[in-house]
Amino acid sequence: MLARINAYVKTVTNGDHENCTVLCDQGKIVAIGQDLKIPEGASIIDAANCVVTPGLVDPHSHVGAWEEGLGWEGDDINEMTNPVNPGLRIIDAVNPQDIGFWDARRGGVTTVQTMPGSGNIIGGLMIAMKTAGTIVDDMVIKNPSGMKAALGENPKRFYGTQGKMPKTRMGSAALLRESLHLATLYNDNLQSGKEQPYDYKMDALAMVIRKEIPLRIHAHRADDILTAIRVGKEFNIEITIEHCTEGHKVAAVLAENDIWANVGPSLWQRAKVETKDISPTTPAVIVAAGGKVTLITDHNIVPQHYYRIAAGLAVREGLTCDQAWEAVTINPAKVIGVEDRIGSLEIGKDADIVIWSGDPFEPLTHCLYTFIDGKLVYQAEEVK
Repeated sequence: MLARINAYVKTVTNGDHENCTVLCDQGKIVAIGQDLKIPEGASIIDAANCVVTPGLVDPHSHVGAWEEGLGWEGDDINEMTNPVNPGLRIIDAVNPQDIGFWDARRGGVTTVQTMPGSGNIIGGLMIAMKTAGTIVDDMVIKNPSGMKAALGENPKRFYGTQGKMPKTRMGSAALLRESLHLATLYNDNLQSGKEQPYDYKMDALAMVIRKEIPLRIHAHRADDILTAIRVGKEFNIEITIEHCTEGHKVAAVLAENDIWANVGPSLWQRAKVETKDISPTTPAVIVAAGGKVTLITDHNIVPQHYYRIAAGLAVREGLTCDQAWEAVTINPAKVIGVEDRIGSLEIGKDADIVIWSGDPFEPLTHCLYTFIDGKLVYQAEEVK
């Protein structure tokens, strides 16, 4: 059993508590409160003058599959040989030895949703996993957690320059519709028991049709966001908007349709035309309109250990501190569909806990300890 005592505890879902104790046993949180009796033999960390929080949850990352410090050798997120690849599985590309996992742990990020890239109209299946471990199958907490799709510049730039479809935004939307239509027919035959040849691509995409997983659609520009919403309605499927760079321009539409906006990376440059209006105010505008927001890194566009800094920037630009905390913990857990396990400090949830030297959204703060499932996976060297 492990006890963190005398801490300022931010539970996210049940308020903040001073001089509080968090008890963990067998990988789970078993008690939170003041004046708790510490069981005999428990390991104790005195967290006086520190802040204790749940581990951060990044819902849009490429950690493990787009390795830092490498070129083509470690870039395994885009199979750029066919614009429609629903049968691909990112789990087959993840290298647990990627230094990005270390960055995550030292930045207090304990869970990530790693996904294919945005080079294809449909890029494949994604996973959610803890950021510590040596065997990816043991790190996974949800597989699959979504299907990646993409609109906008990336697919049409790659295939259009080869004289292939999609060359335009019309072509991108048409390919997406065609694929979803074929998956609908395939799923109808499955449900009715009609004989048909097994198609691993359509079998994977049929999970979206059955609403077992959402279609997570890369869309920066406002018109692409609206196209994604339009297609989602046509096929009656669940979607999320990934990046949502111009979400501030269509915030009311996102709120009206109750669609998660996974916003970011806000620390990024204006790298292409469709990100020219990137703004750290976007999350606050969407929330003010009644929308649902998470923050993302798109690692390694923004390295994992700067996730908390992106949250601080969002606070400076209009999110309340509590809204920002939700955007990097419980909201991403809800987006992934694992809020029963992670995203807040609650009895019965995984003991994914971080101890900070101060306010985690401030650059001068250090991550002192990171625990995943109650196990110490990162400890800072002496902090002066």
